[in-house]
This record gives sequence, C-alpha cells and structure tokens, in this order.
Amino acid sequence: MRSVFRKALLCTLLALLVLPTVSRAQNQVMGRLQFVAKTDVDKKSGVWIDGQYVGYVDELKGDKEIFLLPGQHEVSVRQSGYTDFTQKLTIEPGQETTVNVSMQKDPAAEYSKVTSQIKLKVSPDRAAVFVDGSYAGTAHEFGGIGRAMLVAPGKHHIKIDLPGYRTFDTDVNLLPNQKVTIKTKLEPGSITQADPALRH
Repeated sequence: MRSVFRKALLCTLLALLVLPTVSRAQNQVMGRLQFVAKTDVDKKSGVWIDGQYVGYVDELKGDKEIFLLPGQHEVSVRQSGYTDFTQKLTIEPGQETTVNVSMQKDPAAEYSKVTSQIKLKVSPDRAAVFVDGSYAGTAHEFGGIGRAMLVAPGKHHIKIDLPGYRTFDTDVNLLPNQKVTIKTKLEPGSITQADPALRH
C-alpha cells in the first residue's frame, strides 16, 4: 500500500515539475495578445482575429486570453453605430502585443426617433448578436433588468451565434414602441458550423 502511495506521490511531483516547463515552451512559441479598453463601448465591442469572431474585448483575458502563432495577423473590433477599428499586427514568439481599442462613432449611422424594444434571454449570454447582418453586441448586453436593444419599428433579422454552438436565427416584425423577448439556449456544435457572420 505504501509503495502505491509513493508512486502516486512521485507521479504528482513529476507532473508539477514538467507542466511549468511545457507551459513555458508553449509561451516561447506563441505570442500573447492583450486588449486595453477605457470606455464601456470599447469593452463591449466584438473582436475578430484574421476574420474569425473570438469574443468581446472585456472577456479576452484570464482563461479566454488570446495566444497567436508568430507572424502577421489582422484584428478587427466592431460595434453597432461605430466605425470598425482594424489593426494589422506582427506577433513575435513569446512576446506580448497590446491593442489599445478606441471606438469612434460612425457619422453615417442613422437612428430612428421612434423605437421598438428587443430583450434577449440567451444561454450562453456571451454569444454575439447580429441585427440585419450587423454586429450589435453580446446577448448579455440586451438581457436582464434595464437592458434591451432599441431598434427601428419594422422587420428585422436577428442572429445569435458563438463559435462551438449552432446558430440561432429568427425574424421579427415590430410595431412602434412594441416590446418583445427572444429566448433561446444555443445547442453545442462544431466550429465548422459557424455562421459566415462570425468569419468575416
């Protein structure tokens, strides 16, 4: 019994010694991408890397931080009513690259004086929300007390998507000042099933 315990203890100690070495080796190959955002709009904007949606700015840290292979990469940050923030980066092995996100209002954006309201109850709530093909934010921003999406009355196509899940699509036809709630739980799926909206 003692020999079994000693072997288990020895294996655990070896694993603790080997894992940091493996982790350091991986970090010497990959480059780390860090996002710095000051405003609420900057933090809630969606991020595309090399044309693939990866999440919103404020969540891309900790267990969701981005590591990229060395070389050229393009980062695009998008938010409804703002111009796209796009930057080309050269990622160096084992180095950290910082992207300072600064969203600028789109002078061509038009807003309706009369609006309708869409509330979302979506799981997972970090999923990207697209309205009529344009990124609007994450599901979390449009759910809960005091949070909803204001849109012009009329027909709208709502798409909710997240890599690793199946796309949810629905159409709404809203009257002025009408309030609707859309509820869904995204079904797990493959990254290969990701909607083209996540890959542009």
